[in-house]
Amino acid sequence: MSIAALLPVDWRAGRFLGRADLGEGPTPILIARGQVYDLTPVCPTVSLYPGGEVERGLGAIDEAEAFLAETALLSPVDLHCVKAAGVTFAVSAIERVIEERARGDSGAAVAIREKLEARVGSGIRSVVPGSDEAATLKQALIEEGLWSQYLEVAIGPDAEIFTKSPILSTVGAGAQIGIRSDSGWNNPEPEVVLVCGADGRAIGAALGNDVNLRDFEGRSALLLGKAKDNRASCAIGPMIRLFDDGFTMDDVRAAEVDLRIEGPEGYVLEGRSNMAQISRDPEELLRQAMSEHDYPDGFALFLGTLFAPIQDRDEPGRGFTHRIGDRVTISSRRLGTLTNIVTTSKAAAPWRFGVADLMRNLAARGLLARA
Repeated sequence: MSIAALLPVDWRAGRFLGRADLGEGPTPILIARGQVYDLTPVCPTVSLYPGGEVERGLGAIDEAEAFLAETALLSPVDLHCVKAAGVTFAVSAIERVIEERARGDSGAAVAIREKLEARVGSGIRSVVPGSDEAATLKQALIEEGLWSQYLEVAIGPDAEIFTKSPILSTVGAGAQIGIRSDSGWNNPEPEVVLVCGADGRAIGAALGNDVNLRDFEGRSALLLGKAKDNRASCAIGPMIRLFDDGFTMDDVRAAEVDLRIEGPEGYVLEGRSNMAQISRDPEELLRQAMSEHDYPDGFALFLGTLFAPIQDRDEPGRGFTHRIGDRVTISSRRLGTLTNIVTTSKAAAPWRFGVADLMRNLAARGLLARA
């Protein structure tokens, strides 16, 4: 892939942390000042990245343009726990309630959507989660019979934070991304992903696709694990843009995340998620993810999405769902582009390289002593 197909237009002004297989196994790399650096002399895993301009003492292995034209990137996270925050935008809250009330039946969703948007659409957009106003809105919705567990995490004091994907199971830019073969109602979720150290402080951000099975989760919230955690169901990439004077958490707060789906039959769907409309600040979501928990190897946190596709693809009233072969492109001006092709989780390449395999690989390369 070319620089233009992956990194943002201002990539020369930023520093990007990621992983690639350079022939021996997964290798942490850094792109800075137009050059690519092999970071294994400093940190054998991305999770051990120490911060600072560690490349100053290293020799570049290639120019970035040539490297990315010839080398496939892996997911930029490795030993990080992969977490996700759900229902962090008003529209996604409404759509989750629709899933719940339709019991995963996309055909029943239209009437429910119209009723909910008429009753709570404006109110839920303006309320601050956990505030007195939120408590008042909650009581009114209970009295109207419209309360839901999804509205609880949308406007209540506690955010929804769940584990999205096992360590080392995420896929990167260009890889296939999987939906369950027995799902008939699903969609991509284009999100910003914060990558954090063991102290809970974000070192940078990337793009992510938190694939969502609307039928499974709609049937029961207890099916969340089955709806969210399947083979190849979590993509992160293209690289982690490290925070510096030119790219900060305020850029995450202001980010616009674009989505384009191109179907094999010529179907095209476009959407945008505006982080300025998030209900909970990213720092608050990090705080809640760290509350009474530890992540000694760091963690990645999906921040949620405003995007909820409701446009019909096939039959009127059936809404959107993926087809095998869909090309999903997620992009943001300061973070670059993450593209994946949809397949089923059953047909996706098996995940065989686990933690023990990584340890054996690092040991064979003489890198464990640097861990």
